[in-house]
Amino acid sequence: MVTVNLAVHGIGRPARQLDPGEDERWVTVEQFERVLDAVGERDDVHLTFDDGNESDVEVVLPRLVDRGLKAEFFPLAGRLGQRGYLDRDALRELARAGMEIGSHGWEPRDWRRLDERHARRELTDAPKLLGDLCGRPVRRFSLPFGAYDRQVLTRLRQAGATRVYTSDGGAASHDGWLQARTELRHDLDGAWLDDVLVAGRRRAGNWVSRVFRRPAR
Repeated sequence: MVTVNLAVHGIGRPARQLDPGEDERWVTVEQFERVLDAVGERDDVHLTFDDGNESDVEVVLPRLVDRGLKAEFFPLAGRLGQRGYLDRDALRELARAGMEIGSHGWEPRDWRRLDERHARRELTDAPKLLGDLCGRPVRRFSLPFGAYDRQVLTRLRQAGATRVYTSDGGAASHDGWLQARTELRHDLDGAWLDDVLVAGRRRAGNWVSRVFRRPAR
């Protein structure tokens, strides 16, 4: 069985200044609702949300609850409580609603370039903080910028990761440890969504040829 994992970042009007290029991965509320309408009856599509933006609770959560959907959220532990990001109470609200909480690290860093001290903060301290706040262990990770190599994967296994999400696109094996995802972009439309949800499933396993992904720009 294969799964199409969709990676969502911000939705609606940002409540903070975006990093360069980040606006390309923000979608409107209307675009997001179109995605929910398309995936609501499908058990082979999984929604994930990166960064821990404020819109995760203000826009996403009520719409998921209304539709009886579950999703996985990957906040940046070091950004909790900052303007435009989730605070600790909002993170707990996601957990209480039955959403899965994973880690996107402490800050947006390329994990291929971490020294031992920063690797410990990104891969150990960040999930520990998130787990303490939501009341259950955090063992799933979303790769910042989708960037990884053998050392990153080795460190994640040593950190006890049970699942790791990339940004490689295409479909993934339902039970795979390394999970490809397709990012929602600002210009998504119905044709793009159809291609991802239909043709994307036929590209299961394509991540094998892209194990050393370059960081998104």
